Amino acid sequence: MNILVVDDQASMRLTLKGILSKKGYEVFVAGDGLQALEEIKKRDYSLVIMDIKMPGLNGVDAYIKIKEINPRVPVIMMTAFALEDEIRRAINEGAYAVLYKPFDMERIFEVIGECIENKTLVLLVDDSVDDRASFKAILERKGYKVLETSSGEECLQRVKERKFQVILLDMQLPGINGLDTLQEIKKVRPDLPVIMVTGHSETQMVENAMTRGSFAYLAKPVDIRKLMDVIEQTLTVEGRAKGRADA
Repeated sequence: MNILVVDDQASMRLTLKGILSKKGYEVFVAGDGLQALEEIKKRDYSLVIMDIKMPGLNGVDAYIKIKEINPRVPVIMMTAFALEDEIRRAINEGAYAVLYKPFDMERIFEVIGECIENKTLVLLVDDSVDDRASFKAILERKGYKVLETSSGEECLQRVKERKFQVILLDMQLPGINGLDTLQEIKKVRPDLPVIMVTGHSETQMVENAMTRGSFAYLAKPVDIRKLMDVIEQTLTVEGRAKGRADA
């Protein structure tokens, strides 16, 4: 498995190359976006790990050009700065994840493993530990990769860092409620399908959720067959949208 590490800091390139090589990966390095483009033309890479903030061609612009050369190669972005606009642009362009420096290597290996598995990534947002455990077990048995959180605030942070294909979002949350979380998600990822879930059958609440861009609404206790059908529908719609964007 060939991995390309792109960073303008030599120490970061050498550190990542050394650690990833010990894990058995074949690692190549580039010092900026232009060098990265030349490397992509030389060989078939399984993964690119690239810094966002670099002189000349920055990481996001380099990623866009990389996609023109090899649209299938996944890219994990890195940053030490709060570059909200660039981070949002990277995720919207299709970056698999954004990792914040300084990071621990176990986190990188976890994300690399998920990237290699190439499973549909689902985010569960529910303050009920039991509900999260139940949904996660069901979804993982169906072959999905599932991450979970208990609050709207953490959900929004995760959305800025990962390319989720679908979110399962509880309406009743501590702090930022589900409706407000949905609204903020749509500011970051307008195309991201969000399925709202709640134990309360309030018509006005459901209408508000649909108005704010919810893909569907499911009442607890959730019918598992219906849940899987709705998730499959979201993936079909997302696939069509991606196809139109790539055309």
